[in-house]
Amino acid sequence: MKQATAKTEMSRFNISPDEESSCSSNSNDYSYQKKVPNSSQYQDMEAENQNFLPEHHLGKKKYETEYSPGTASFGMSVFNLGNAIMGSGILGLSYAMANTGIALFVILLVAVSIFSLYSVHLLLKTANEGGSLVYEQLGYKAFGMPGKLAASCSITMQNIGAMSSYLYIVKYELPIVIQAFLGMEENTGEWYLNGDYLVLLVSLVIILPLSMLRNLGYLGYTSGFSLLCMVFFLIVVICKKFQIPCPLSLDQDALNITLNNTGYHPSSSIQDRLQNAAIHDDEDVCRPKYFVFNSQTVYAVPILTFAFVCHPAILPMYEELKDRSRKRMQGVANVSFLAMFIMYLLAALFGYLTFNEQVEPELLHTYSKVYKFDAVLLVVRLAVLTAVTLTVPVVLFPIRTSVNQLLCASKDFNWVRHSLITILLLGATNALVIFVPTIRDIFGFIGASAAAMLIFILPSAFYIKLVQKESIKSVQKIGATIFLCSGILVMISSMSLIILDWIHNASASGNGH
Repeated sequence: MKQATAKTEMSRFNISPDEESSCSSNSNDYSYQKKVPNSSQYQDMEAENQNFLPEHHLGKKKYETEYSPGTASFGMSVFNLGNAIMGSGILGLSYAMANTGIALFVILLVAVSIFSLYSVHLLLKTANEGGSLVYEQLGYKAFGMPGKLAASCSITMQNIGAMSSYLYIVKYELPIVIQAFLGMEENTGEWYLNGDYLVLLVSLVIILPLSMLRNLGYLGYTSGFSLLCMVFFLIVVICKKFQIPCPLSLDQDALNITLNNTGYHPSSSIQDRLQNAAIHDDEDVCRPKYFVFNSQTVYAVPILTFAFVCHPAILPMYEELKDRSRKRMQGVANVSFLAMFIMYLLAALFGYLTFNEQVEPELLHTYSKVYKFDAVLLVVRLAVLTAVTLTVPVVLFPIRTSVNQLLCASKDFNWVRHSLITILLLGATNALVIFVPTIRDIFGFIGASAAAMLIFILPSAFYIKLVQKESIKSVQKIGATIFLCSGILVMISSMSLIILDWIHNASASGNGH
């Protein structure tokens, strides 16, 4: 959703006359960027969120900070920010609810959304004080090169997680679509029904050629299409809840064959739940749980933080907002987060109520347990596959620019270097998708690390360092400090518990369990 342009240090920074700010002339140290809705050399690219029209060779003209009105209306800004928030994370929310229970999930969802809004408040205030509308540049002003690298690495990790989640959708869903078009009752194991082979084929034939382009601006229009796909997906999830009976009548052997042939390997916990569901009485299986604690509960907070990350998009949208003011931009964030909160809650709730304990880390794939051929679900799958396939190159774009800037920022564009970096990044992401067994691990790891950095740690650290007009003993600074400590605690505890779960699963697998 954000564009990355070469040789650009900072997006054009303009604040309305009525805006509180202590921006000094030091903002003149950074280069001029021609107005682009979302621009930065490193900007985060949550695939579903891509909305930009890149421009190149803009030069390094010096400029004086001046007020220039934005062009995006309040409503359009709400749409763009909602688009930045919405993504593949919505597919994992039912799984999170199944492992926390309805009540605990709602509590966590409310907490994460409020914390995300608070971090937006800190980020907007820090941008005014620090005189920059680029996430990485705020890091540089606050802590020098280490701060800039922390922001850049967090955004890059988040982008790689987004790319991986999209390729996982290709891996899970494309075999089912091909099987439906061929009219095959079951997956017979041919190579063209194997998810690992298909994700490599799609990457080579479609994604790699698009990623080689120097200008991917036209692909930014897939962002709106992607959001519409997710809205359609939500409507289908709600409708299917009233069409699918509980308990599900599953053929466990057939289900295992299908999952293995698509290249999807459910974790032992999912297999255990499927077996347990067969021996529980029907009433217990279909009764919603309100509080659940198990080994998979630790993934709930990382999955939620992954679903709410949009913070590198906040500052470029702030720049483009018409009648710009911090209060107005905070209002945009409030409305967008409320809309996404409702969508996330509905998707998680109805997905969970449909499948209960048997829901998988990727909700859309769970429907293959019930429907082999369903026209509506086939349309949903096709739409989502198209959106994510076209969005992967857009996500790769800023990662490549970031790597190029770190390794050889002073050198002119070179096709060999451009192609080599593209191939290596796409190859590494494909390897990750093929060898990491479930999308849950990507949601969990990226959510616990990069997303926690972007939501909790970096905005509060930048605020504490750059907002000088408030005393360190002020309520605002104390709140930011508590927020920072909470973010560090969340990140360390989530990462530790996830790693322990990986070790436990590896040990159980090694012992033949």
